[in-house]
Amino acid sequence: MIRAGVIWNQRSHRNRGGRPAPLPDDVLGIVPEQESELFAGLRRLAAEGVDLVVIDGGDGTVREVLTRLPEAYGGRFPRLAILPNGKTNALALDLGVPLGSSLEQVLAAARAGKRPKGRHCLEVVRPGQALPERRGFLFGLGAFVRGTELAQKNHARGFFDNAAIGVTLAGAAARTLFGGADEPWRRGEGAELSFAGAARPWFLVLASTLKRFPLGLKPFGEPHEGLKVLSIEAPPRRLVAAVPAILQGRAPPWLASCGYRRDDLAAFDLTFAGDFVLDGEIFDGGTMSLRQGPELEFVIP
Repeated sequence: MIRAGVIWNQRSHRNRGGRPAPLPDDVLGIVPEQESELFAGLRRLAAEGVDLVVIDGGDGTVREVLTRLPEAYGGRFPRLAILPNGKTNALALDLGVPLGSSLEQVLAAARAGKRPKGRHCLEVVRPGQALPERRGFLFGLGAFVRGTELAQKNHARGFFDNAAIGVTLAGAAARTLFGGADEPWRRGEGAELSFAGAARPWFLVLASTLKRFPLGLKPFGEPHEGLKVLSIEAPPRRLVAAVPAILQGRAPPWLASCGYRRDDLAAFDLTFAGDFVLDGEIFDGGTMSLRQGPELEFVIP
């Protein structure tokens, strides 16, 4: 017997202005109006014996739920499912969850015994913290922070999903390629990475546990499991040739000598003064560790 519960984010892009659909009698619905109400809602799901948590929202909603979920569930994760209704839905794309998926389709897949798909999250841990500060799937600093700020402007102009990614990539390329020596995109972000030696400026540091990315991009090479890191020294060299190679997953021999590297790691430490992005939202930097989190089970309709 499956007991399901739905977390409906009224602020997610495709949910705005609407109301949650009526739920079957055996499905529990939680609509937290404030972020502070989310944990109480998750505790209620746990107390009611919910073993399938359906997240109705985008990547940011998933991040907030995963950050609080194991504490609400006594240190464990229930099975999960996603109804991708946010501005960005990278996790849903990676898992193969179609836009427009319905709760009925998710419940049918779960009741039919369809095998869940596993995916590890990544965890951000600050010194002295017993629990991760946040859990998510896509971390970035440097150009990724500026790209996120640009993407948010493009969202305001009406670009979402793949269209927003394409417009943002074009704008980022223009700022980087044609900006002068003082252009912040080229100057990079000073950071110390435990796997890369002394602190230095980085054009981009990107880390993820996702396998597949929008538009077929392959920044970490061919799709594979685990925590993957792409780091690019600032200012970026041979960028016109490097960008197509990186996005297509290729690794010509000259990439490493020009300051481009890919690493597969279980965890790493980093210290930087600027901001970072986790699943579409900007947070304060500092000293922290990134590590591969537990494997989560997602029911796919």
